[in-house]
Amino acid sequence: MTQHNSFLVVLPTFNERENLGRVVERVLGACPQADVLVIDDSSPDGTADVARDLMRRSKRVILIERPAKMGLGSAYIRGFKESLTNGYRGVCTMDADNSHDPSVLPAMFDALEDADLVIGSRYVRGGNTDQSVARRANSAIANLLARTFLDLAVRDCTSGYRLYSTDMLRQVELNDLRSRGYSMLVELLCEVVERGGRVREVPIAFRDRSAGESKLAAHEIWESVRTIARLRRGRFGKVRTRLANALYRVLPLRNKMR
Repeated sequence: MTQHNSFLVVLPTFNERENLGRVVERVLGACPQADVLVIDDSSPDGTADVARDLMRRSKRVILIERPAKMGLGSAYIRGFKESLTNGYRGVCTMDADNSHDPSVLPAMFDALEDADLVIGSRYVRGGNTDQSVARRANSAIANLLARTFLDLAVRDCTSGYRLYSTDMLRQVELNDLRSRGYSMLVELLCEVVERGGRVREVPIAFRDRSAGESKLAAHEIWESVRTIARLRRGRFGKVRTRLANALYRVLPLRNKMR
């Protein structure tokens, strides 16, 4: 891969044939300073064919095809490594289903001037979501758990619309990250915070996918809970603040994690 621009937008895909063309075109139109990396997990619907057609039309589109469905977390790590290898200043992760609005990217790029991680946030002033009641409830619970158990001063801990400084990612041992699904989002946030990284949230309007089926399965939700429990134990072992000690004594998961 050859560097063409300052930022790399990573789009993990599995069965996104109906959505990929539109989201890539919107990213390219909104951000002349960004390249797009599609990481496809051998989608049976021909998503990679759409990506190859996009590559023929624009040198700013790159495709990596993987031999099987390997998960969101590993796609993120692959994208991060590509951004580090090729000298990009920042790397953005976003969904390929048109739920994340590319028109927000310039504001996120500007926010990276004084941040190490910029989060496209549904839950700060100006942000909103049209998700179903069930998905809103799942998101609210996951964010409450992450903020409470991990002492995170972030409103949207589970947003996948993010922009990472590659200078910060160089400090993270990417091969040591244990999460492989959506729970990777919380683990990555903790890695940035524990290294003293500056986190900013930019408001977004989250819109449910325009076509195709959601990839968020029930096991991903439970995996997120397990990841938060694991990270809580790890962080409390390192950061012995008064608040951490108090939470560790009273939270009901304490005995179950021993």
